[in-house]
Amino acid sequence: MTRSRPLSDPAILRRALRDSFVKLHPAKLIKNPVIFVVEVGAFMTTALLLRDLATGAADTGFNFQISLWLWFTVLFANFAEAMAEARGKAQADSLRKTKTHSVAKRLQPNGKTEEVSASQLRAGDHVICETGDTIPGDGEVVDGIATVDESVITGESAPVIRESGGDRSAVTGGTRVLSDRIQIRITSNPGETFLDRMIALVEGADRKKTPNEIALNILIAGLTLIFLLAVVTLQPISASSGAPPSVAVLVALLVCLIPTTIGGLLSAIGIAGMDRVMQYNVLAMSGKAVEAAGDVNTLLLDKTGTITIGNRQAVEFLPVAGVLETELAEAGQLSSFADETPEGRSVVVLAKEKYGLRGRELSHHEAHFIPFSAYTRMSGVDMNSDHLRKGATESIAQFVREQGGAVPDELHDLAARVSRQGGTPLAVANGRRALGIIHLKDVVKGGMKDRLAELRRMGIQTVMITGDNPLTAAAIAAEAGVDNFLAQASPADKLNYIKKEQAEGRLVAMTGDGTNDAPALAQADVGLAMNTGTMAAKEAGNMVDLDSNPTKLIEVVGIGKQLLITRGALTTFSIANDVAKYFAIIPAMFMTAYPALGALNIMGLHSSQSAVLSAVIFNALIIIVLVPLALRGVKYRPESAGALLRRNLLVYGLGGLVSPFPAIWIIDQFVHALGLA
Repeated sequence: MTRSRPLSDPAILRRALRDSFVKLHPAKLIKNPVIFVVEVGAFMTTALLLRDLATGAADTGFNFQISLWLWFTVLFANFAEAMAEARGKAQADSLRKTKTHSVAKRLQPNGKTEEVSASQLRAGDHVICETGDTIPGDGEVVDGIATVDESVITGESAPVIRESGGDRSAVTGGTRVLSDRIQIRITSNPGETFLDRMIALVEGADRKKTPNEIALNILIAGLTLIFLLAVVTLQPISASSGAPPSVAVLVALLVCLIPTTIGGLLSAIGIAGMDRVMQYNVLAMSGKAVEAAGDVNTLLLDKTGTITIGNRQAVEFLPVAGVLETELAEAGQLSSFADETPEGRSVVVLAKEKYGLRGRELSHHEAHFIPFSAYTRMSGVDMNSDHLRKGATESIAQFVREQGGAVPDELHDLAARVSRQGGTPLAVANGRRALGIIHLKDVVKGGMKDRLAELRRMGIQTVMITGDNPLTAAAIAAEAGVDNFLAQASPADKLNYIKKEQAEGRLVAMTGDGTNDAPALAQADVGLAMNTGTMAAKEAGNMVDLDSNPTKLIEVVGIGKQLLITRGALTTFSIANDVAKYFAIIPAMFMTAYPALGALNIMGLHSSQSAVLSAVIFNALIIIVLVPLALRGVKYRPESAGALLRRNLLVYGLGGLVSPFPAIWIIDQFVHALGLA
């Protein structure tokens, strides 16, 4: 997992501080309407301050402080966004250093190679890469097999196998060949490689606002417009009282009334959400994908490698009548020595662990090993008078009959029982004698049932996708605790299932790595493609898992929910603490002209100027206080939507309503004690 640099990192702080001033440019700030209004107000109060200084007007000290804290409000809002971007830019800088101007061996039509710069390669070119070569661009292996160091992308030091055909043919530019020789067809043009996209995405250059973020921006912009009109009308209304508030006070009132807190943090929350996904080595192609993950209703999970370990494991020896279990275990182990498949090795391991049977010296027995073959579907060993075989039930039954023996009905009964339990039966025989059945099963990953139960508490339905028959699929689904399963699933079945769920108003997420997964990945609202998968799968998905761990989708869903909860919590807090600022400023503004309003001065603030200044100071400081929470995110705990809403209202609604009162009162005490107002 990629570790993001801490918020206290001096390099990140320096970059964020610098960018905070760069973002003061109106052309940049207008994208954030709320903070843009604050900047316009800061410009106005600054211009009026300069005029008052030139004419020697009164209250220049108060106006100076209002102007200063308005600029601080803008800078603090910019700082929140800059801090979120700075971590991404630091990651982008690290990735940019990995880009090399390598030389490629481009294959010519006559079969010879020519050395060219990697920047000259175009999609469709074929290149040769040998031991020690840097792969010059994204592509697919069309010939050969090699081990490749992908640590520059994934951060993992273990090399991976890349070969032509299948789902392990995709290679990434900037990675390095460790052994052997491969021919690669380039699939990207310069500047369009996977590494280029990673750099652009993690530094936020291509970040687009999500639909929910746009909707919230429209809402707070609308509130800003309403309060702007309300404040503008206060000037003529209060003029009739003979004590109209100054422009600085009216601007301060506007800034405190509009939702500046969430306006200043909204962009940072979105950027930080994508950064948290990146910390799990998942590259999100857009913030919309992360946000959609938080709203997912249905999660499609491949059985093999996601819910189960991926290779069937021997778990039980089932002898027929008259055969000891130890005899079956020993025969199964001996007949598996020449079986290099994971299943064959698991038989050897089970016999050793269960009965202490270990490898032995067989040379003096004149042992003749028969390797496993997909044609015979058996493996075995002949030694002395023993002819031991292990394999598919029908293959072993035929072998026994060929040796002149009879196959007992019990063998078929045991095989059928294993199949009903969702396992795979392997029969074992010694010449004409059938010895029994070895139970192979897909081993459900440890803790998977608890993780799926956690998703259920989130309100997410889990669906297992498998090519197994319905009987086997049902058994594994029950053991793993998934809500539903799709057995004997073809690519068309996956696609149709997703469309059916979406037609019923549900958001769907799935993982995949093969070309046959591409249509479903493209259709899903959240498509997590494996980095080890084909280029078609990576292009179809809107997220790429650099570690190629299918279960990562569960973490991605949690991060998406955390993003939505953080945005909702801070929006609730922002609107709630505005109420406290109303009680600070409005009575202070008008209690001279309307003494009855003094009853609303429940905090006992010293004067109208100290009340206004204290509220403006609090309005600026609260943004900085909430920056760490916006970047780290509100902790998410799986619970119902109702319980989540109640907790949100209690902690952030009530907290946002109550906390400003003591904070503004304390600031007022300092302002009064220091004679600032």
